[in-house]
Amino acid sequence: MSSHTKRIKWGACTVGALTAAVLAMSTTPAAANGTYSGLEYVYGAGAWSDDWGNEGVVDTNTNRTSNATCLWQMVLWANGYLSSNSDIDGDFGSGTKTATANWQSASGLTADGSAGKASWSHAAGRINYSSGTESDLYLTYVGSAGRSFILHRFPDGVYQFVDADGASRNAGYNYRTCS
Repeated sequence: MSSHTKRIKWGACTVGALTAAVLAMSTTPAAANGTYSGLEYVYGAGAWSDDWGNEGVVDTNTNRTSNATCLWQMVLWANGYLSSNSDIDGDFGSGTKTATANWQSASGLTADGSAGKASWSHAAGRINYSSGTESDLYLTYVGSAGRSFILHRFPDGVYQFVDADGASRNAGYNYRTCS
């Protein structure tokens, strides 16, 4: 094999490796770690106690404005890391990032200010059964600050929550109705 042919093959391999590396780095954190369910909403099936173990990331870059972010803010509010209803707006800004990092630190998690699998899983430990069957459940999230809110898991697995204003919201990643 000539040195010219070897250089062409080496160049093609280098381009292929660089392309794969760039694609891997551009993948969202939830997709990159292989844990996100990929659904458009916070989802559950079977035992409710492990429903939030595969939820997507919400942070300043991923799903920043969404009802899933609004649900996460409700978790922070119930635990005393957001102080008022006006902090629950479905926009993961700097205040929510700081509150998330503080909650993570107090919970013994890596305090990166991004709510991913570990944060959602840890938060799920404060969900309590209220009523219903495995396919149509009413649950209550009880925070450490003595605040709580209602969750409803519909038969199709979609989670709905009652926000700080008393409105019911589906916990979707691709839209925002809370404000």
